[in-house]
Amino acid sequence: MKLLSKTIVASALVVAMIGGAVAQESVATLRSGVALDENAKPPQIPAMTNNDLRQVRNYPEQPPLIPHKIEGYQIDINANKCLQCHSRSAIGESQAPMISITHFMNRDNQFLASVTPRRYFCTQCHVPQLETDPLVENTFVDVDQVLEYVAGQQKEEK
Repeated sequence: MKLLSKTIVASALVVAMIGGAVAQESVATLRSGVALDENAKPPQIPAMTNNDLRQVRNYPEQPPLIPHKIEGYQIDINANKCLQCHSRSAIGESQAPMISITHFMNRDNQFLASVTPRRYFCTQCHVPQLETDPLVENTFVDVDQVLEYVAGQQKEEK
């Protein structure tokens, strides 16, 4: 029994070492050819989009993207910098879009006078954009393209 246990452990170690070597050869997709056991020179951090233009949403119910820099914004239990421009009382002066009415609904769909705590931390859903090329090939298809494809398929069937 001890011999069987030792054999299993030895086999597992051999498989792990071979697997590690194979992984080291083939899992370097975003490392620009740098081996896994070496440190690559980090890429320069791309600039953040800062044009205040609303961006098209790719699917229904997608949270709007943040079209400006948010570095240094305090968003914690004590303060929310986003609400200085996007709250109901601030949009007249700031001309920023008001946060969605859904941000005032609690989980029982009752409307509150202020932003519900579950929607208070904006960057849980809303993200700024970087001016950079995609890291990997992206085959995402916008919902409008899907609908156009389906409509085309239905026309062909008729």
